[in-house]
Amino acid sequence: MNMELMSKFMKAVEKAKIKSCLVLKEGTIIHEYYKSNKIRDNLQRINSCTKSIISILIGIAIDKGFIPSVDVTMEHYFPDIVNHQADPRKKDITIEQLLTMSVGLDWPEFGEWNYMPPMFTHDVVKFVFDRELVDDPGKRMNYNSGCSHVLSAILTRTTGMKTSEFAEQYLFKPLGIDGDYRWFEDAKGISYGSDGLRLHPYNLAKFGQLYLQDGIWKGKRIVSAEWIKKSTEPCLLTYEYIGHYASHWWVAKLDTNDDDFSLNNRMYFAMGRNGQFIIIIPSLQTVVVFTSTLDNTIKPLEFVREFLVKSMSNE
Repeated sequence: MNMELMSKFMKAVEKAKIKSCLVLKEGTIIHEYYKSNKIRDNLQRINSCTKSIISILIGIAIDKGFIPSVDVTMEHYFPDIVNHQADPRKKDITIEQLLTMSVGLDWPEFGEWNYMPPMFTHDVVKFVFDRELVDDPGKRMNYNSGCSHVLSAILTRTTGMKTSEFAEQYLFKPLGIDGDYRWFEDAKGISYGSDGLRLHPYNLAKFGQLYLQDGIWKGKRIVSAEWIKKSTEPCLLTYEYIGHYASHWWVAKLDTNDDDFSLNNRMYFAMGRNGQFIIIIPSLQTVVVFTSTLDNTIKPLEFVREFLVKSMSNE
């Protein structure tokens, strides 16, 4: 490791409004920073990193037979809502299209809503499907936190448990996150799939390490390797400054100037507003976690590319 570049990475992190940063190499913490003991010891907002954990839970639900496949349509889960819509295409929206945020609904989250969608209505699922359909489903990715909440509602309907309860039994407890979280709910008691989770930074790293280990934790299969591969495969590109969207994970190049987009030059990540990240770099067997209060959400990606990745390369 190039210690000079690693030192620059550490200094950049400490200088920015970053609350915590953990770097794991081959499962071992090689760097751990907390702005204060309070941040280390208290639950932190992870914002839209919640979405990627929803993706893990969908994979587990499919593995265990609660959900038949990603091809199941909304008519199956919400007939009382979608069968009464003026546009019949809404009933054919699939779980896959929710995961890739390609549902085609008018959802100006990165536009006039200024990253704050109105998700506090009495019936959030109905609010989502009441939006006008402006694209054919499956054609274009448009960032939509409503998709994530609908996925949480699907988990509740299919498992008979709140998403938080399902997560505790099949994901959190196996990872040693036993009650060590908080998950906020909507007016109907559905766990917010978009941004409702609070976790300790150290526990965030466990999700990254789980994916790096192809779904196995301490010798036990938690989620299938097939789901990990599928859910992190780049699908649609709408926001070039961030990267491709997969199934509630983002995928981007390590070296943006390199044409190679294989695993050798790829990272995939959960990303939350104001700089919350779980970053997995398969080629380096590395996981990086950030919790932050940054104005520039994607700033940590610059630190990773400019200093961390280069510090671990053989160049």
